[in-house]
Amino acid sequence: MDADMTPENATDIKTSGQEAIAPQALAGIKVLDLSRVLAGPSCTQILADLGAEVIKVERPITGDETRHWQPPIFEDGTSAYFATINRNKQSITVDMTKPEGQALLKRLAAESDVLVENFKVGGLQKYGLDYESLKAVNPRLIYASLTGFGQTGPDAHKPGYDYIIQGLSGIMSITGPADGEPHKVGVAVVDLFAGLQLTIGIQAALLARQHSGQGQQVDVALLDSAIAMLANIGMNQLATNTTPPRLGNAHPNITPYQVFATGDNHHFILACGNDVQFGRICEALGLELHLEDRYSTNPKRVANRNTLTPVLNNVFATNTREHWLELLEAAQVPCGPIHNVTEALAMPQVQARDMVISFADSPIRVLGNPIKLSATPVQYRTPPPALGAQTQQTLTRLGMQAEEIARLQDQQVI
Repeated sequence: MDADMTPENATDIKTSGQEAIAPQALAGIKVLDLSRVLAGPSCTQILADLGAEVIKVERPITGDETRHWQPPIFEDGTSAYFATINRNKQSITVDMTKPEGQALLKRLAAESDVLVENFKVGGLQKYGLDYESLKAVNPRLIYASLTGFGQTGPDAHKPGYDYIIQGLSGIMSITGPADGEPHKVGVAVVDLFAGLQLTIGIQAALLARQHSGQGQQVDVALLDSAIAMLANIGMNQLATNTTPPRLGNAHPNITPYQVFATGDNHHFILACGNDVQFGRICEALGLELHLEDRYSTNPKRVANRNTLTPVLNNVFATNTREHWLELLEAAQVPCGPIHNVTEALAMPQVQARDMVISFADSPIRVLGNPIKLSATPVQYRTPPPALGAQTQQTLTRLGMQAEEIARLQDQQVI
């Protein structure tokens, strides 16, 4: 499918019944994407979903590392990992280590609204592609940098990896069984959260530019993002100056707010948020625990969770998960099953919300964008591009002649 296909004529793309409405929120915004792997590309995919024109710059021959992170792959050979965060983009190949490649990227930056990069601090300076250099070329440029530790501070020079940051930030210290080793979260949540923060920063900078006419640098770090993710757990430490423990599936401030096993070897989540709900749980289970002073309020239940939890464990072990969910839902108590990924993607609610998307003439399916806009909705225009698929047409739009493009190909600049 042609990458320049507009929403009006892209009628063969399946969008779960959603009608395309143009223009989109970020229509007309041009993004030069120098980022790789997950965090940066997750940001630029959101921008692309919202209508921005995103040109993904990749290394010749090899491209983004995640093109090779396989299996699994789709039938056309596309890595499932790469397809996660590269739809709606155009791919060009440029060797930025060569002067001719640097010149090409400067020309593209001169006509871009946003540049996104996730190189180590100072890594692009030797190519003349750092913020100060490109600011001189395009003062309106929003230069968005996503690094492990940020542009300042004693660790700014270090590379950053989601797994390492989960450990450094304390997230792993509060994840996993209370009596076992620390666990990482099952997906790269720090990368994805930082990508969201970068997206928000870019949007704020674009709004600011409307008033000032000037661009700026957006500086987002994986470590900063992970520290912010500590949320109430981090605040618990600040309030008490004590180290929060690892509680497994229990909640540090509320109980019973955890996972329980049932008699049919299944599990479910019980999310009791207040005293009224706890009373409903007890009445539904035929218990009088809510009448006991030690369990009468949430602070008392938290203090006595070691005696409360075994009682509930014993009760829930006597019947099936379906039985308990029906009983608790009838009592208007928050609860739910623990799905595997296949079960989650098959949920009618997930399908109704267009959270699994197919493309015509492509075997690739993708997870949908959770942002639902009533007037300028997300559009799924193109599947993840083949490596360098739009190089020639992009350079042609820059005004380059076929002979010059051929020369750059012969020199392996593109």
